[in-house]
Amino acid sequence: MSEAEANLIRRARRGDPAAFAEIYDRHHPAIYRYVLFRVGDGALAEDLAGEVFVRLVERIDRFPYRGRPLLAWLYTIARNLVADHLRRNGRATRVALDGGLAANPGRQDGASLTATQRRLAAALQELTEEERQVVMLKLFEGLDNQMVAMIVDKPVGAVKSLQHRGLTVLRRVLERQGD
Repeated sequence: MSEAEANLIRRARRGDPAAFAEIYDRHHPAIYRYVLFRVGDGALAEDLAGEVFVRLVERIDRFPYRGRPLLAWLYTIARNLVADHLRRNGRATRVALDGGLAANPGRQDGASLTATQRRLAAALQELTEEERQVVMLKLFEGLDNQMVAMIVDKPVGAVKSLQHRGLTVLRRVLERQGD
């Protein structure tokens, strides 16, 4: 954890509203995207992402300083909230990727990008939950192996293995869809 982040957490622990606002502004977009991907509903994702930050405020005094970035802790809270929600209300039926993929106007128009997103969303459903989570965190959120390992609570080697297996399955499914 950087000294700036440690200072931000100290300020939040003292109840500084500006510190909480800074944490929210910095990390809300990533948490919202993560939750949206998992639940597939924008309004529900906003509610659950908001709950992540409510829990942050309630539990900031229990945040472990053991070199783990604050964002990893927020992802863990989000993962647990989503898991609880899905356990109570059933599995999500779709994966929301709009906004998770950046369009390159020189390569695809809007209609083909949407078709590509649908193909990718369908292919992602073929992965195990762990593979899907690692692939999304690595490829769509751009997190490194160390951060992903902290979020999914697995060793870095396991993250690499899950990513490799997940990408192998994705390639196979996308090739089959192309036939």
